[in-house]
Amino acid sequence: MVSIDDMFEISPFGLNKAEKEKLLKNKLLLLTELHRTRCESYSKILSVYGYNPDNVKSHYDIPFIPVRLFKNYDLLSISKNEIFKTMTSSGTSGQRVSKIFVDKTTANNQQKTLIRIMSDFIGKKRLPMLLIDSPNVVKDRNLFSARGAAILGLRMLGRETIYALDDNMQLKLDEVQSFIEKHRDSKIIIFGFTFMVWQHLYQELQKRNIKLDLSNAYLITGGGWKKLVSLNISNSDFRNALNTQCGIEHFIDHYGMVEQTGCIYAQCEYGHLHASIFSDVIPRRAADFSVCEKGEEGIIQVVSVLPHSYPGHSILTEDKGIILGEDDCPCGRLGKYFKLTGRLKKAELRGCSDTYADKF
Repeated sequence: MVSIDDMFEISPFGLNKAEKEKLLKNKLLLLTELHRTRCESYSKILSVYGYNPDNVKSHYDIPFIPVRLFKNYDLLSISKNEIFKTMTSSGTSGQRVSKIFVDKTTANNQQKTLIRIMSDFIGKKRLPMLLIDSPNVVKDRNLFSARGAAILGLRMLGRETIYALDDNMQLKLDEVQSFIEKHRDSKIIIFGFTFMVWQHLYQELQKRNIKLDLSNAYLITGGGWKKLVSLNISNSDFRNALNTQCGIEHFIDHYGMVEQTGCIYAQCEYGHLHASIFSDVIPRRAADFSVCEKGEEGIIQVVSVLPHSYPGHSILTEDKGIILGEDDCPCGRLGKYFKLTGRLKKAELRGCSDTYADKF
């Protein structure tokens, strides 16, 4: 049996369809049994499904639970004294938020996985990092949002990290310019949620009629597209604007959620989101939850081998998407690659920076 530690020795996009499906079936069967025995609420859900592990032919057969359950119930497979940290999803005022209970083992595996995936896109060397956010977002290490969790995780990729915004979310232009000048001869990482990069970096620079030379930067973004789409700003508009104002050429967007922290789906140079060996995406038809064909839009189910402290290994999201292909992306990475097409109607606004953007 391949352990999680063994998986860290494999390229995160190094298994073909047959190899990955065998791995995921075995790992997810074990996780399902672990959570069945340790989480009473999850055990009841499996009973409603009529779950029988003998009927599982592939990881497609592992029961999923709606992501919204994490808003309404405390689902955990550990004792409360084992909780290392509690992560919350983003939510606008008055909304319930998901609460995800993580022990030290799960937290460690989440961080290692995130680093393994992103290193495949930017290299293993730690680079100077500019965060388009305020340090306030990570102040409480025991209870913090998806935004804070993402920053803490991705911050491990960087060195000499600085925050571009002050506590009032104002751009610290002098510090940013000093940072750029100091590292002009090396690659750097910029990380921020999409709308925040647009609002607090691009628009602020445009308003001041200032251009920066960030041609040496990898811009890592995620979430926040709902607000930009409402402003008729497309992905290409976003990239063109940041390229014009800052000279940025390397863009890495990603899809992820607090319910499966660590298992992000990063975007390659061809604009495709990729599933690593640690996870998978399965679009399903709304009518009967059967599996969609390639190119057919469906509700996205996500699976992950990481959640050991809570039953989050197989989740039906409120997002829609399409599988574009598998094992044949021009970038050379194996596994499924896909695109997001939107949210289910009436689904709550929950993207990490969409909730922030909703204030504007």
